[in-house]
Amino acid sequence: MQYAASEMDYVGFWPRMGATLIDTLLLLLITEPLMLAVYGRHYWAEEVWIHGPAHVLISCVLPFLVQLALWLWLASTPGKMAVKAVIADARTGGKPAAWQFVVRGLAYYLSALPLFLGFIWIGIDARKQGWHDKLAGTVVIRRQARAVI
Repeated sequence: MQYAASEMDYVGFWPRMGATLIDTLLLLLITEPLMLAVYGRHYWAEEVWIHGPAHVLISCVLPFLVQLALWLWLASTPGKMAVKAVIADARTGGKPAAWQFVVRGLAYYLSALPLFLGFIWIGIDARKQGWHDKLAGTVVIRRQARAVI
């Protein structure tokens, strides 16, 4: 589905924060049991930052791949669905290209590095774009209700 610029209802900082919290909790339900299975109970007791290769794969790579798969399939995540949001191409209002989703996911790290300023930017930008959205050419908009016939 495509949206004209005038039809785009941009989703702001707080609904997107809520969506991120939902997504994070759901990912933790997947990653933490895997970490426990691989590293045992001492995983939570040790004060090391990275426990090993499985830690990087489970805590960093797996969430990125799950998120990317959901974006490619639905242009959304469970959290975004909960707030009735979808990721759209900023120029056309249609579904972004695969490369845009990859750039958006990688650019999350850039948005987070300087004290999460790239995410805070959502709250002050006219189109509610974070730095990751700007770099990928995407916006997060509300899903339009479909008419029931």
